[in-house]
Amino acid sequence: MTADAFLLHGTRAVEAEPVRLSAGALSADFVNGNLRTIRHDGTEVLRAIAYIVRDRDWGTYEPELTGLVIDQGADAFSVSYSASCIGPGGRRLGFHAAIKGFADGRLAFDVNALPESDFETNRCGFCILHPISGLAGSPVTVEHTDGSVAATKLPLLIDPWQPFKDLRAITHGVRPGVSAECRMEGDTFEMEDQRNWSDASYKTYVRPLALPWPYVLRGGEPNRQTISLRIEGEGKAPAAAGAGEPVRVELGELGPALPDVGVIIYPDDIETALANLPLLSTLGPQQLLFHYDPTRGHRLDALCAFARLETAYTAETTLECVVAGAGDLDAELSAVAGMVRQAGLKLSAIAVSPSVDRQSTPPGSTWPECPPLEDVYAAARRAFPDIRLGGGMFSYFTELNRKRVPAEELDFVTHCTCPIVHAADDLSIMQSLEALPFITQSARAIFGAKPYRIGPSTIAMRQNPYGGATKPNPSGQRIAMADRDPRHAGLFAAAWTIGYAARVAPAGLEQLTLSSFTGPFGVLASAGEPVTEGSLRPIFRAIKGLCELAGLAHVTARTSDETKVLALAGRSASGETVVWLANLTADDVPVDISAFGRDHLVMTPYAIVRIG
Repeated sequence: MTADAFLLHGTRAVEAEPVRLSAGALSADFVNGNLRTIRHDGTEVLRAIAYIVRDRDWGTYEPELTGLVIDQGADAFSVSYSASCIGPGGRRLGFHAAIKGFADGRLAFDVNALPESDFETNRCGFCILHPISGLAGSPVTVEHTDGSVAATKLPLLIDPWQPFKDLRAITHGVRPGVSAECRMEGDTFEMEDQRNWSDASYKTYVRPLALPWPYVLRGGEPNRQTISLRIEGEGKAPAAAGAGEPVRVELGELGPALPDVGVIIYPDDIETALANLPLLSTLGPQQLLFHYDPTRGHRLDALCAFARLETAYTAETTLECVVAGAGDLDAELSAVAGMVRQAGLKLSAIAVSPSVDRQSTPPGSTWPECPPLEDVYAAARRAFPDIRLGGGMFSYFTELNRKRVPAEELDFVTHCTCPIVHAADDLSIMQSLEALPFITQSARAIFGAKPYRIGPSTIAMRQNPYGGATKPNPSGQRIAMADRDPRHAGLFAAAWTIGYAARVAPAGLEQLTLSSFTGPFGVLASAGEPVTEGSLRPIFRAIKGLCELAGLAHVTARTSDETKVLALAGRSASGETVVWLANLTADDVPVDISAFGRDHLVMTPYAIVRIG
């Protein structure tokens, strides 16, 4: 790493370096007790095999490892350790893990768990992640718990539910002539399409969601599970690029216009925004997205505050209006419209969604009472007849995919994403960018050419559809489902933001919102960050760059290694091309930019670079 960790990640806490395990062509990274990036001759076979224990709100325990022993031989490796989780009331779940890998392509991960007393959990056991790059839509063979075997395919478009249930084994092609069988023993497994949450994987996990959760592991009763991987075949691996070879950037054909850029504004943000109007003008968002939620006490004063900012800064405005839906819809939305007029707030659009739809309904669960969306949209149209009407989900694509709104009633559809629903390590967040094209393609398959908006999408989670609340993070740790994330304040967020825009650009969005102006999701710094309080976070430059690209024709931009560098390009009516590059890694990366009349550059960790 060539830069200060605080500047990169907004925290001086450094992630544990993985231990590379290898046996012949087989390799894997051992990280915090689990396996990541399992490869064969350099080809990723599995993204992870991890033993996970979750609490009743789907939070993940972080067990401490003891007695860790790693043995790396010439043709084999082995790992063993013990660990424990402490649940509510001090209840303890202990387990022992053993990992073995061999040069003939065999790998086994075995865990024996023993709760000291009754232990409540939503999930206790293995999760296996298959990568999506090169595998989405590809053939697999599935063996079920009853012994039946079926030839099928991994989903190409994102499956809202579980594509495979009652699993015992999955076999897929690694490359021509080489296959990998992943066998799961000790419980019943099923697969979900984690691209719903912008994870770059298909996840096979223990215990079907149709069974009750949380559930209790009985004290003194052992629970053993084993994952076995077997890689067979003689197919040659494709030639790999040299480690020091520059990443090449190439431009292609013209596409749709790049979207307007929005910022989300909450009522509590108004005073800071008004005090920093020159910075807001410098940032230059085309859209202000005003968040209005009557279930959290927002009333006329919130709308009046929005009106003050609207008067001070000229932009298109959308009211993101949560619908309580507890009574007469016409009365509720007409009251909102009356307060909007009373406040003098001039809106360009309103997006509505029932409050209850912000909570997820997992497979096997009972759908909550909710007014029919057709009725919600009709009432909103009557209350706001002269502006555009949007709908969808104020949560994530998962919820939109599972509850597909009647878009014929709408002028645009919208949803958000969040990369820390399941994991919060640096690599998983950057890998989440791989899933975004599948999200936009799946949304287009559902809603066709309907105008389409995404956001606010930020690293931190603004609202938790899967539990009682987001996780507080006062110490600025890397934790899933957190209400704030330290990396938002570092260069990491700037690179992730440019990468996000690059991945969704082909979808022809009309609006993209990737930040607020102030607060934990904002472009201005808070106390204790790498820069002075009130000054510009690194993400400011990224959002400003996206604002300047808005309306330009998208130019397809490809790089030879999109795990390291992503490119976003736009072309003006006069023919000028502007390109933004983002280094997605914590290393220096050489980049070949001869396509732009320059030889090369070296991008420092998480750097963003403007060309043109």
